[in-house]
Amino acid sequence: MRARFLLLAALASVSLAACGPSKEDLAARQAAMSAAKTAGADFLAKNAKEPGVVTLPSGLQYKVIRSGPATGLHPRPIDEVKVHYEGKRLDGFVFDSSYERGVPASFPLRGLIPGWIEAMQLMRPGDEWMLYVPADLAYGDNQAGADIPPGSTLVFKIELIDVLRSKLQPPKS
Repeated sequence: MRARFLLLAALASVSLAACGPSKEDLAARQAAMSAAKTAGADFLAKNAKEPGVVTLPSGLQYKVIRSGPATGLHPRPIDEVKVHYEGKRLDGFVFDSSYERGVPASFPLRGLIPGWIEAMQLMRPGDEWMLYVPADLAYGDNQAGADIPPGSTLVFKIELIDVLRSKLQPPKS
């Protein structure tokens, strides 16, 4: 009886192990992610030298296309933002666009990728920026849907339309 149990346990272990990715698949994924990160770092290094591009200490880069009124409110992490945007990979593939849908999108700021959260707090309604987001401020080592591979540096065109103030008080620093 014990021998049968051990045999069944061994077969179950082998079966479960066969369900996961092979060592070759994992190595290929790791190589692709490493290549994406290298391509992103190369792009950002070159892009940092372009006129008008600002590089923040985090590595996030932006370029102001258009400035809105200087009296507008900067969003806080607890606020919601209404934006038009287009997101692209470095190869130019558009993975998402509110412009294509013809309707601006509204998001709670704290639910967005770190690069957006950082940039949005610097923007005001009416501002239109290009954002160049390193992988670690985007989705990092994770794949996002079918169109954004792990380790991807992303490029966004963002137009901040409105800041929808939260009634909550921001945490004290």
